[in-house]
Amino acid sequence: MPSASRTIQIAAPLDVVFAFFTDPRNDLRWRSGVKEMSAEGAPAVGATVHQVIAGPGGRSIDADIRITELAAPTRYAFATIAGPVRPAGSYDFAASEGGTQVRFSLSVELGGVKKLLMGGPVQKSMDGEMAALDKAKALLES
Repeated sequence: MPSASRTIQIAAPLDVVFAFFTDPRNDLRWRSGVKEMSAEGAPAVGATVHQVIAGPGGRSIDADIRITELAAPTRYAFATIAGPVRPAGSYDFAASEGGTQVRFSLSVELGGVKKLLMGGPVQKSMDGEMAALDKAKALLES
């Protein structure tokens, strides 16, 4: 099962960090694989966020997500509801000395042929999402 998790410290207030990560428009600023990201209205449990990501060969892949948990300002979780691979993910936020601690986690269950053919590329993509947190941190601290 491909999965990835990372915790970072961001020198910004908890409410600012939470607002940044729960606003889909910001994903285009820090996640390089995102081609489109939008939502209707404020984040809410059950809401769908439209997402298009860059797939193999640069082709566009619909990867819409549904918000499964939203507990401001400490937790935001989602499940992918479109696309060939449908990971679930979460962000956990905690105030800490000097700012906010952010833990980002992703996981997906792959079986059969998908596991054999897509396991490696999916893990690489998840690892890239974790590395991209450095860009989000830089944006929030600038």
